[in-house]
Amino acid sequence: MREYQRPIKYWPEDERPRERLLSKGAEVLSDAELLAILLRTGDASSGLSALDIALHLLAKFGGLRGIDRASPAELEEVPGMGPAKAAAVKAALALGRRFASEVEGERVVFRSSSDVARYYLPKVKGLKKEVFRCALLDMKNRLIKDVIISEGSLGESLVHPREAFLPAVRESAAAVIFVHNHPSGDPSPSREDVAVTEQLVRAGRILGIRVLDHVILGEGSAVSLAEEGLLGG
Repeated sequence: MREYQRPIKYWPEDERPRERLLSKGAEVLSDAELLAILLRTGDASSGLSALDIALHLLAKFGGLRGIDRASPAELEEVPGMGPAKAAAVKAALALGRRFASEVEGERVVFRSSSDVARYYLPKVKGLKKEVFRCALLDMKNRLIKDVIISEGSLGESLVHPREAFLPAVRESAAAVIFVHNHPSGDPSPSREDVAVTEQLVRAGRILGIRVLDHVILGEGSAVSLAEEGLLGG
């Protein structure tokens, strides 16, 4: 059994997470060991190693997904954690989400609502507030740019067509797909979601910019208003 209470630098070299990653690859390491590499050091005052702290994080928040949802302040409540360690963990998880949403070597193309969900779910994972986004597309439904239109629930920050379509006009987009998340995890559209969508579709027709869909994201799932017949307009 590894002596977790001893600083990692005193472990045998073939037991240290960083050395194991370099020699055998990240795939052989556990979540706790990967976190320990991010944390770099333990806590001298309590005698906890970086791996001990990582194990505490995983236990307290129920795994990586829970850590991702936690705020930096909540992470800092774990013994041995401080602002620098919390920032490192949050940054690494954010990079993982962004990497997962990229399509290497080619432009992103949205052919279906599944493509939209696959691209955007990692971007909204763990968010505790609604973020309303717009995917600007060219004539072949290739992503030109992803822009954030507003933050906060639609009831608090109603999406106005002027703000929603301004980026599309600037970028000469041929079409748009609106996307927003429900922090509750339930992607079912509300009455307000439907009403805002109908308003945006009408505005798009006046501007000559097609609104292909409005996709609502939940916890690992999504609802397409186009597929539900709720685009209106």
